[in-house]
Amino acid sequence: MDSLLSVSNICKTYAVQVLSNVDFSLRRGEVHALVGENGAGKSTLVKIISGLIRQSAGSMELNGRPFAPGSRMDAEQCGIRTVLQELNLIGNLTVAENLFFTGIPNRFGLIRYHELNKAAAVLLDRFGLTGVNPRMKVSALGIGRQQLLEIAAAMSCESPILIMDEPTAALMDPEVELLFKHIKEKRDNGSSVIYISHRIEEIKRIADRITILRDGCIVGTYNAADIGNDEIINQMVGRSMDQVVERRSQASARIALKAKGLTRRPFFHDVSFELRKGEILGFAGLMGSGRTETMRGIFGADRFESGEIYLDDSQQPVSIKSPRHAVRNGIALLTEDRKEQGLFLPLSLRENITITNIGAVASRIGWINHEHEHAEADDWIGKLDLRCRSPEQKAVELSGGNQQKLVIAKWMFRDCRILIFDEPTRGIDVGAKVEIYKLLNNLSERGKAIIMVSSELNELMALCDRIAVMSAGKLAGVFDRGSWSQEILMEAAFSEYLTGERRNPQSPLDEGKDETGPVNHETSNLS
Repeated sequence: MDSLLSVSNICKTYAVQVLSNVDFSLRRGEVHALVGENGAGKSTLVKIISGLIRQSAGSMELNGRPFAPGSRMDAEQCGIRTVLQELNLIGNLTVAENLFFTGIPNRFGLIRYHELNKAAAVLLDRFGLTGVNPRMKVSALGIGRQQLLEIAAAMSCESPILIMDEPTAALMDPEVELLFKHIKEKRDNGSSVIYISHRIEEIKRIADRITILRDGCIVGTYNAADIGNDEIINQMVGRSMDQVVERRSQASARIALKAKGLTRRPFFHDVSFELRKGEILGFAGLMGSGRTETMRGIFGADRFESGEIYLDDSQQPVSIKSPRHAVRNGIALLTEDRKEQGLFLPLSLRENITITNIGAVASRIGWINHEHEHAEADDWIGKLDLRCRSPEQKAVELSGGNQQKLVIAKWMFRDCRILIFDEPTRGIDVGAKVEIYKLLNNLSERGKAIIMVSSELNELMALCDRIAVMSAGKLAGVFDRGSWSQEILMEAAFSEYLTGERRNPQSPLDEGKDETGPVNHETSNLS
């Protein structure tokens, strides 16, 4: 079959070599998956192809001609569009302006907003974002809908090559199915797709060929139909990987946190639940169901209209008006957007770990004891098996799985007793996921009370003692282990949308009718 893009002997070196003599080819009209552990070199390779970085050695050809893009714009002009894990949206522009950023309709330099918003509404409807107001600021959308927005912008362009890096990391099944439909249409129309994902099942569904990377080298390229899931995983990690983490429930009858009637319209209404010590309580629901907004409210990042939170056996509600109040009360939030809200990326691992409890490594007059700080950082790096060159390495240089461990390390150093994990395995590989699962189990065994928000029902069912399901901002039900199935949980997730009794602007059915948009989610470094 005709090769559209050829990559030959590509190498890339930073402080260490991250790509070594990589050969890769993309055929016309195929979906070609790239798989590998975090740090295997997948994102580095597609950034070279996309013009975001330059290779240290090697060459590329596009349509049989030398190809060496100096920038992302160069690559786009050659017909290569990219959806990266790090979203490329401009938060203070509207949804419509982001969708048509390079082709905004205008007359004599004046933007024709009616035409722009009308075209945006058609595109939003096509990609399952019906009801999202084209005039709302992108910063007001949650991560999942920002991901869909960037996908819509990229796929709406007539480009021969589309690169997608973890496009489904923040999506649930209905959105994934819609995305796959559009990818297949694009392939059937002759376009080619490079697709990166850690979800092996969806790779097998969507890909024609699969290339596996390990430690910056190509392990092999296979027809998707000729290689099994277990073999893919074994070749990715270079060893057999047991993905099953047995849940050994340590939940006690003692209450760690009780929520009563939490309300912040239109995002959630009358949410009540209990979290027990040593328990992992899952929160499931469709995108926009109010899961993340509820957790932000508990953490004090957003204010409730009404409702109360009780800690331990106290009969008096606790006042949590800010994240600072939450942390002082032993509550930590590990946000779904670890890069923007969870870490100080330019700072070292040492600084990120100790920043939540700086007083513990400082003298009485405020001077930091660097020897003590280094010792604490080394200790947590070892305990969490955080793979890095040294505690002085910058957080931005870590893989996704190790960045997630770094966020966990800083809250463990603070010794918070209630941990809220929002999409803790988003965008990390199967090996790192298993390590995170084991860590959550270990934390619960130590008596920590854990809330786990996830779009992956399988991992909630494997890890949790109970699962609460949100639907259109309401708590549709709380299910004990043994009483749930995927069908039961999905039925609960859709329940409020199907009754017709309530339509939530944050729901998949009716988002963004209010032109002011929802709460701004750009609060940085909440966790």
